[in-house]
Amino acid sequence: MTEFDLQGHEFIELHNLLKCVGLCHSGGTAKMLIAEGLVRVDGDVELRKRCKVRKGQIIEFKGKKITLVDR
Repeated sequence: MTEFDLQGHEFIELHNLLKCVGLCHSGGTAKMLIAEGLVRVDGDVELRKRCKVRKGQIIEFKGKKITLVDR
């Protein structure tokens, strides 16, 4: 499982997270994959591209899990 540090921010939008951790080449690609139902947040399919994900949530995509932390 990969951890993503929010660095004091309250949230990050889902499409930006996928881009920041290198799972998508661009935000546009991330938005398309989210719209296709390929991304889960806390175990549920998430279709909102700009969904705000926060500390403690777990994002799943292509068999990889990302947990959000704030150190």
